[in-house]
Amino acid sequence: MFGLGKAKAIVGLDIGSSAVKAVELKATGKTYRVTAFGSEPIPPDSIVDGAIIDGTAVGDAIRRLFDRHPFKSKEVAASLSGNAVIVKKISLPVMTDAELAESIFWEAEQYIPFDIQDVNLDYQILNPGTAAGSNGTMDVLLVAAKKEKIADYTGVISQAGRVPVVVDVDAFALQNAYELNYGLEPESVIVLLNAGASAININILSGDQSLFTRDISLGGNAYTEAVQKELNLPFEGAEQVKKGNPVEGVRFEDAMPVLHAVTENVLLEIQKTFDFFKATAASDRIDRVLLSGGASRVDGFTQALSERFGAPVEAFDPFRKIAFDAQKLGVVDVENVVPTAAVAVGLALRRAGDR
Repeated sequence: MFGLGKAKAIVGLDIGSSAVKAVELKATGKTYRVTAFGSEPIPPDSIVDGAIIDGTAVGDAIRRLFDRHPFKSKEVAASLSGNAVIVKKISLPVMTDAELAESIFWEAEQYIPFDIQDVNLDYQILNPGTAAGSNGTMDVLLVAAKKEKIADYTGVISQAGRVPVVVDVDAFALQNAYELNYGLEPESVIVLLNAGASAININILSGDQSLFTRDISLGGNAYTEAVQKELNLPFEGAEQVKKGNPVEGVRFEDAMPVLHAVTENVLLEIQKTFDFFKATAASDRIDRVLLSGGASRVDGFTQALSERFGAPVEAFDPFRKIAFDAQKLGVVDVENVVPTAAVAVGLALRRAGDR
């Protein structure tokens, strides 16, 4: 999925609903080092459910991000998630690459709930169906994204004076970062779970194959809003209490029951995802969960996840095999920054012209 030093580096730009994060990498020998890193908050409700509502605010945040940090490349890889993206594994009769390229649009029409003219389509052969016992069928991963949504994201990047060269999907960017840092585990079923401010991206893998992906429209903001409502605080105050800082006489202990109640709702959604995966996949086990995203740090979340699903849960380190000198890069709050960088790292591993 990625190639070391094949082409010049591009900036991985993760446009999230609470902040924009960017990473630039340089190939060094067999691995990489981070040459620039930054994060810039965006005003609440500028992006809702993955849709850019206030393009000016988002474009301004991206411009500030690039102005304040020494990013060299003007070229950017970004990603989408949510209901504007469809990822589906389909089975087709075995055919040549040329035949597949010719028939994929017709095949895709049966699986995509949008007008095929309104989407950009990509695909990857997972299993060419040439092995014994494949019954003359091949497995293809189909990815469709609404052109309108792609245009919104590339538009704010251009507005900020940068050049969008790759648009990926959050779940696959996570997988890219995972493969580089952890290698492939063909015998294991690994769940990559990225809990952001307004969505949770789930990608279930075995080896280099994505078995199942889903985006859940629930994230860190749900915790903040619940604390805000239950403890009668402004959004900013609730955000602080959620992170463990007392505000206006409200202690973190007061918020804990509220946070744990929201976690219960989040776990129910994750449970639905896992149940659906187990019902449709050959395997019904989960060996390990790797957790990233700012919302993954909510009190008790990791433990609750591990207890509910009976699998070890660990923090996903996007810099496990990448040199990351926080001091040199001017990163102060390393503990809170690292969990939010996984998608941006995966995007920074992409190259212009990649499939």
